Amino acid sequence: MKLLKSLLPILFLFCTASTLFGQDITGEWNGALNVQGAQLRLVFHIEQTENGFTSTMDSPDQGAIGIPTTETSFEHPNLEIKIANLNISYQGKFNEDNTIEGTFIQNAHRFPLNLSREKIEAKKVERPQEPKAPFPYTTEEVKFNNDSANITLAGTLTLPKQKGKFPAVILISGSGPQNRDEEVFGHKPFLVLADKLTRNGIAVLRYDDRGTAESTGDFTSATSADFATDVESALKYLKSRKEIHKKKIGLLGHSEGGLIAPLVASRNKDVDFIVLLAGPGVTGERILLAQQELIGKASGFSDEKLTSNAKINQGAFNIIKNAESQEQLVADLTNYFKENGIPEGEIPTIVSQSTSPWMKHFLTYDPSVVLQQVNCPVLALNGANDLQVPAKENLEAIEQALKTGGNKCVTIQELPGLNHFFQESKTGLPSEYANIEQTISPKVLDKITKWIQLQTK
Repeated sequence: MKLLKSLLPILFLFCTASTLFGQDITGEWNGALNVQGAQLRLVFHIEQTENGFTSTMDSPDQGAIGIPTTETSFEHPNLEIKIANLNISYQGKFNEDNTIEGTFIQNAHRFPLNLSREKIEAKKVERPQEPKAPFPYTTEEVKFNNDSANITLAGTLTLPKQKGKFPAVILISGSGPQNRDEEVFGHKPFLVLADKLTRNGIAVLRYDDRGTAESTGDFTSATSADFATDVESALKYLKSRKEIHKKKIGLLGHSEGGLIAPLVASRNKDVDFIVLLAGPGVTGERILLAQQELIGKASGFSDEKLTSNAKINQGAFNIIKNAESQEQLVADLTNYFKENGIPEGEIPTIVSQSTSPWMKHFLTYDPSVVLQQVNCPVLALNGANDLQVPAKENLEAIEQALKTGGNKCVTIQELPGLNHFFQESKTGLPSEYANIEQTISPKVLDKITKWIQLQTK
């Protein structure tokens, strides 16, 4: 769950262009957010169509390119862009000097964001664990189809160089549109993981999420259940490769990926093992409420503010869960937020974010039901400093569900000092992610590698 993805609804608006007074809003617009001390570059690409305007957004520092927006409007001088499933909106004012002064809103958090035509260079950051070529293994760019969704997924398959059939792992990313490296704030966790595993004799397939980078499809309308079919397509592809030992293919999921992996394993006997990194063991509703409280506490919010936020969020979640129609849900949430003092200008964005298919599915999905049906070996790890998927509550739920289902090959560990990305951290706050040079603790890399080697002997 990326960035400050507090799993609250997120929304990106789509843009419209105009040449009013000779001012052309179409083309490329560049800006940078300052998110708790870290720079996050954003690029909007606006095009004019017969019916108005469309746009896409890039987040280069996260490796996310071509994210489709859901709404784009420009009435001189005001520009508005929305992306519903990410709970993001941008509101800006076109200036005479050909710049746009505005505000980026995500999950009701507001950040100044000014746009211009000038490109912004990436800040140099040290990522000492990022592997550099030449590699002692084979790297192959691959594509495979999810026929049920009519999409093509693009990824990278790394294979040990020696001859033989190798055990293999499919990497499953966390929430939000992510590329095959699960890139965030200059870190590439899945690249580091793939390098470590392949150097130790394990083939790895990692791929761009649907609708992201080189993969086709629509990310915005998909739920975790849809992403599970993408994993099953990856599993089918690996089984077609002569270099892969077909009875030794496993799944490794991070965050939301740790929710998807058990779902795939429960209905595919060909899955030999699964690794859950910060995987959920309780409903999304419980995770979001705990996440908001923990991050709020660590950020210095007062008890009164924490209690108020929790009450408002719980009320909104109840409305979402009990909605009988999309139209009624939008109306009820709009009235609810007005009654609770949410600024009117922010309400449409929050409502749009809260009513996405992904959000309703995540809130109500109980992973413990599926975990009881998982019979293959399971390694579940979480960091004690994880403020996004709290370790104690979720690891206990995962362990209890697996044991209730009769699974006797279960390894559960809470790792001190590690955050949601398994970096050695001080507070676990998302603001630390970008500033920590380490991408993944070497101890975690070793633990995962040795456990998989043990399962695939």
